[in-house]
Amino acid sequence: MIPRQLLVLLLAATLGGCASNNVDIDNDLARHFGKEGATGTFGMFDNSRGRFTIYDMERFRRRYSPASTFKIVNALVGLQTGRLTTDSSVIPWDGTVREMPEWNQDLSLYRAFRLSSYGHFQSLARNIGRDTLQYWLDTLKYGNMRIGPQVDAFWLNDTLRISPDEQLGLVKRLYFRQLPFRASVQESVKKMMIQENNATYQLAYKTGLGRTDKGKPLAWVVGWIEESRHVYPFVLNVEMADDRADALVEARIRILRAILADIGFFRGRM
Repeated sequence: MIPRQLLVLLLAATLGGCASNNVDIDNDLARHFGKEGATGTFGMFDNSRGRFTIYDMERFRRRYSPASTFKIVNALVGLQTGRLTTDSSVIPWDGTVREMPEWNQDLSLYRAFRLSSYGHFQSLARNIGRDTLQYWLDTLKYGNMRIGPQVDAFWLNDTLRISPDEQLGLVKRLYFRQLPFRASVQESVKKMMIQENNATYQLAYKTGLGRTDKGKPLAWVVGWIEESRHVYPFVLNVEMADDRADALVEARIRILRAILADIGFFRGRM
């Protein structure tokens, strides 16, 4: 086990701006994973106070396949490079019949993103091209920045890997339009991520579902919650102890909402 003080210093090196007095290690959050028979990590940044809340720091710094959370970057690059002009631009169906009927048709970027249609984003990746994708991975310093031999599958087949702390940094920069893309491009992708928006809070995220390098079901939820005009970017990374991949689809959202409620959200008081 790495000592807490050393973990804080390691986090400071990766996220920047962290010090022993602005990182809260919240081990009580373990119970929300345990209720679902899962393990994982959670990280949040309170921008107004400059404080981080982290559960399981070691896992927080470990890299995993991004799965469908890479659609955030894929969409940003598609819009920035003009392969797509707006979120209404149509990505043609490639004709391959897949498990979700909604995927088996032409879809706008917005619908493909919301439905998390991997086939449409594979087509987009092929259209963007390897060299352009590699340029943006390098520019963003996205995880290990590896594409490998398959330009339309590297974020799905464990070639590309990214840590939860790197994911948190990316979504934080996206929210504040600090990524090296046009402001309008970043706003388009932010809009696609919004799941709930009411008088009390805005909850926005992109999910991902894949497997660890040991074959265990793995899920991501990457986004932010905004309440009382304060924003809190977050990342959730969770895996099942058994092979119940389907169970993770709903469990990841239950875990997220339970953690957010535990911290104090959804009541308009944050």
